[in-house]
Amino acid sequence: MERELEQSNAQQPADQGGGAKNKEKNEVLEWVKAIVIALVLVFLIRWLLFKPFIVEGPSMQPNFHTGERVIVNEILYKIREPERGEVIVFHVPEENRDFIKRVIAVPGDTITVDGDVVKVNGEQVPETYIQDAVQEAHAKGEEYNMLADFPNGVNQETKVPEGRIFVMGDNRSNSTDSRKLGFIDLNEVIGRADVIFWPVSDMKWIKHDE
Repeated sequence: MERELEQSNAQQPADQGGGAKNKEKNEVLEWVKAIVIALVLVFLIRWLLFKPFIVEGPSMQPNFHTGERVIVNEILYKIREPERGEVIVFHVPEENRDFIKRVIAVPGDTITVDGDVVKVNGEQVPETYIQDAVQEAHAKGEEYNMLADFPNGVNQETKVPEGRIFVMGDNRSNSTDSRKLGFIDLNEVIGRADVIFWPVSDMKWIKHDE
């Protein structure tokens, strides 16, 4: 009898060890499943909802700089149209490339640009996003916008047609925008720039002010 008890007790550690191994194996499998699901979700979000965009050129200074990478929300404008003050990325077929600019006027608005005075429907736009830069230029006795006004010899219509928007770069003296390109077709809008994610020192949520 004593020998039988000894044999039974000797088997217990082995059984417990096997159970522990099975538990560890199950935990590993659960982690693998979780990681695979996470990667699939990241892939779907990356390709179906959001798109990275690299800023090139000085047209959106002082708020955006060459080499910065932003996340563009591609789903938002499937729900609603762009609004004044929002920073968007859109495609220009004639240039065969994508641009990043700020929405100044939307369908039905009347827009005029006279130097540093931008008016929508007869009221001056505050443009807080470039206020410091404008004041700095004025302190030097200069205009911040030394590039072009609107309407002009190239684009003379002041009312934004249905299905289009009027955009400008924050760097008014160095930007190819609606003053040259004309009104932008909503079908060419890719999405709203929501986050600067690179470089890390510039990482931030993008403010969309009218």
